[in-house]
Amino acid sequence: MNSLVVFESQFGNTEQVAQAIARGLRERGRAQVVAVDEAPAALADDLDLLVIGGPTHAFAMSRPDSRAAALSDGADATETGVREWLRTLPSPLPVPRVVTFSTRQGHSFLTGSAAKSAAKALRSHESVAAEVVDFFVAGKHGPLEEGELVRATEWGRHLVEA
Repeated sequence: MNSLVVFESQFGNTEQVAQAIARGLRERGRAQVVAVDEAPAALADDLDLLVIGGPTHAFAMSRPDSRAAALSDGADATETGVREWLRTLPSPLPVPRVVTFSTRQGHSFLTGSAAKSAAKALRSHESVAAEVVDFFVAGKHGPLEEGELVRATEWGRHLVEA
């Protein structure tokens, strides 16, 4: 299986999750991890799985104004986020399987989810996210809650087996 993990991270938590997912994927295949600002607009023809992840900002994927606010709060924000990158992709997506993940504070569904927001955005590409998963941080800057990196690696293994 050939996988591409594209992530947006501002305080490092989402990047850690992306790397952990890739570890699980690599147990039975290839997985490349790329920050969203370096992600390709043209996806490889031999790509079997696209994994897309980002932080939850204001109940959804980040926006330019939420990234600017995070930057003023000490984040390592970029101009391009998952929202903008998704707009550059062709329709339909040339990937048989796409999944999304996000990092967010709180376990309540009321806090929103960038993973669900990204899954919704994929519909405009005639694609449906096969799975949507949230990973949890203890605070705005992190750290990840205990066990989340293990859970991310296990999810990567599951994606290969599914």
